Amino acid sequence: MIRPVVVLLALFTLLLGVAYPAAVTGIAHVVLPAEAKGSLVTVEGRVVGSELVGQPFSEERYFWPRPSASTPGYDGLASGGSNLGPTSPELLASVRERVERLRATNPDEGPVPIDLVTASGSGLDPHVSPAAALYQVARVARARGLPPGRVRDLVLASVESPVLGLFGSPRVNVLRLNIALDGMDRR
Repeated sequence: MIRPVVVLLALFTLLLGVAYPAAVTGIAHVVLPAEAKGSLVTVEGRVVGSELVGQPFSEERYFWPRPSASTPGYDGLASGGSNLGPTSPELLASVRERVERLRATNPDEGPVPIDLVTASGSGLDPHVSPAAALYQVARVARARGLPPGRVRDLVLASVESPVLGLFGSPRVNVLRLNIALDGMDRR
């Protein structure tokens, strides 16, 4: 009775634990090679991040991402939401603190977009809404000594459309936007 169980366990382990993942990985490397390797972003031959995982940017000369819910921040191994509900005193305190920081560095910009003060479900979202990116234009332009209109145009050019025009919302990849911003400085 034990022998068929052990044989089936070994067979399914090889089939579902080795052969199937190897086949899917091989197909992915052929069909979508960049995505299969983690959607890594390189600048001048050096990997600077991934299009799929948020990164911390805190200098005023850069656009800031959504807050991270992972501990430590932006840790891909600790992905997940905070699980704090809308009436949580801890969540309200952290949102108030973030709003105060944003208003201090972006005066006269109006209401703070919600995605700049709340983390995404994964806590690692690499995107912000176009409104969140536009909210930061004056601060970034001032810190870099660039005309706000030029920085605004860069943000608008960086807006990604919903997938197939249907799925998701317009969004801006913060890493890609900051790389383009550094490219403006070099020009």
